[in-house]
Amino acid sequence: MYEERGQGAAGGADERPGWERPGRFERAGGGQDGVAPAGWPRGVRPPGVEGWSETAVAWLYDLCPPGYRRHDVLKRHPELLARMARQHVEAALQAARHGYGTARADLRDRVDIHVVEALLRMYEYEGSRAAALEREVALVEQALIGKRWNPRL
Repeated sequence: MYEERGQGAAGGADERPGWERPGRFERAGGGQDGVAPAGWPRGVRPPGVEGWSETAVAWLYDLCPPGYRRHDVLKRHPELLARMARQHVEAALQAARHGYGTARADLRDRVDIHVVEALLRMYEYEGSRAAALEREVALVEQALIGKRWNPRL
């Protein structure tokens, strides 16, 4: 159906349309400072502008458990802090997915069905929030290791 095809992770054809494949709209070159890609987190300055890494580090620390602030290795290497934040957010997303998938069976004899339905809505909300946060953290992590983006026309 789609004329453009790429190679997927398993080596087969990527069946997604071109606009859904990663990297489809990236141009040659390394990008430029001061450009924030779509999905960039609010409150974090665009990569490359003055003070951007400080706002990124503060935002990443806010996503992590408070004890992470004690570790010097994370203060010296913000890209490792981004990795830890990404893993923390991924765990929250997995927990929301697991909770959603098991709530009905686990709670059917303990609480009213309306309470379970309210819990499922909460899992949906928190899961979608964690998924969006996961994408934002990935962008910040890429920027901390040097990736830059070009402005979209």
